[in-house]
Amino acid sequence: MRLSRSLATGAAALALLATLSGCGSDSESGSGAGTGADSVFGSDADSDGGSDGGSGQATTGGLPRASDTESVASYLNRYTPCQGVVTGDEYDSGHDGDAWGTDESEDPAWGIEERAVCTDGSDRPIALLTVSDMKEFQTAAKASGDEFLVGEDFAVVPVGDEAVRGLQQSDLRFLTCDADLAVPSGFEKEPALVDGCVLTNYVPE
Repeated sequence: MRLSRSLATGAAALALLATLSGCGSDSESGSGAGTGADSVFGSDADSDGGSDGGSGQATTGGLPRASDTESVASYLNRYTPCQGVVTGDEYDSGHDGDAWGTDESEDPAWGIEERAVCTDGSDRPIALLTVSDMKEFQTAAKASGDEFLVGEDFAVVPVGDEAVRGLQQSDLRFLTCDADLAVPSGFEKEPALVDGCVLTNYVPE
C-alpha cells in the first residue's frame, strides 16, 4: 500500500474500524487521508466519537476534526504513538525527505495550512497536515496519485506498519483515487469530494 504513495507497503490485515455512521461531513463525504505505513503501536484506543469541533474529536458526521497539528497529534495518540511534534521545516532539517509533504506543503494547490511531523513508537515519521480546503486537497491528491488517511479537515501520512494498523481503529478514512481498488465485503466505501476518489475504512496492504 502506498498511502500517499508514502503510505508504505505492508499495512497488514485490516481490522474493521469502529462502526461509524456516514463518512461525510463537508458535503457528505468529508475528507480522508493517511499516508505512510511503518510504525509501531497497538490499538489501545478508546475511540470516543463525541462531538468537539477542534480537538481531534469525531464529529456527528463521523470524521474527526482538528483545529491545528497539536490537536491532530492528540487524536492520533489514542490509537498509535505520535511523539515529539515539531514543525515540518524543523523535522526536515535533520531528516531529508523522510516525512511526506516537504514540497507539497509549499504548493497552494494542496490547500495545506500547517504541516508538522511526529514519530511513532519505532521512531518512524507521521506527517500531520491541517487542510483549509479538503476538496482542493483531494484534487491535488488525485493528480499526484498519493493516498492518505483523512479526517474532515486534516490528513496524516504514517510510514510505519504498526502505526497504520493502529490508526485503522480510528474514525479516519483512507482516501484513494485508485479506480482498481477492490474493497472487501464488510468494509465501507463512499464517494469522496472529488469525482473518481473514494473514502473507505479498508487500507490495502
